[in-house]
Amino acid sequence: MSHRLRDHLTAAALDAWAALLPTSCSGCGAADRALCAACRLALLPAVHPVTRDDVRIWSALTYEGVARHVIAAYKDNGRTDAAAALAAPLRAAIVAALAAAPSLPAPSLPAPSLPALSRVAPGPAGIELVTIPSSRRAWRARGYHPVDALLHRAGLHPAPLLAQRGVVSDQVGLGRTERAANKDHSLMARHPLNGVAVILVDDIVTTGATLLEARRAVFAAGGTVVGLATLAETRRLLPR
Repeated sequence: MSHRLRDHLTAAALDAWAALLPTSCSGCGAADRALCAACRLALLPAVHPVTRDDVRIWSALTYEGVARHVIAAYKDNGRTDAAAALAAPLRAAIVAALAAAPSLPAPSLPAPSLPALSRVAPGPAGIELVTIPSSRRAWRARGYHPVDALLHRAGLHPAPLLAQRGVVSDQVGLGRTERAANKDHSLMARHPLNGVAVILVDDIVTTGATLLEARRAVFAAGGTVVGLATLAETRRLLPR
């Protein structure tokens, strides 16, 4: 089948589906497409390092425009039809973090996520992908963990090494100092992490308070954080 014919058949199938279940693009609001071609192009990864408190984090997108609309729709409005388009840039950020990870000695214990991760890019062995656990309130509201779902869509498998400790307020609307205080000692490791190397993965980095708290929790349990990756970065308006 030629590419042109396949494209025509795909478009026809989407038109038929849109007639049965009308939808709109989660990036621009255009009718009849869950994510239009232009918005898909806007979500192509442009992986870049960002710094929060002297910690380097690899991000694939900037949280503005189309990316902001699509990510917000995916996280807060149940638009899981955007998962495939968001999984690719998150995967690219993880590849960058993995490529920049320091060399590590061979792990003393097998790492469950290693087979999937080793297919992403060559790198040190025994690295776990660890996401930030959702609060009970967020889990009840969504019914799924957004970052874990994207990793699974990308063929990767997060390791549930961290847990929430206590009640944490929503970070929206909080300043840098308030965010740090809100997250302080809010996470803990589920068990000792001696000898475990970790890449921390999150959806959006703003002040970095969440990732820095996760990093602290991993260190406190004896683990090592060799990289940090996020789907998107909120650009900081104030000097670092």
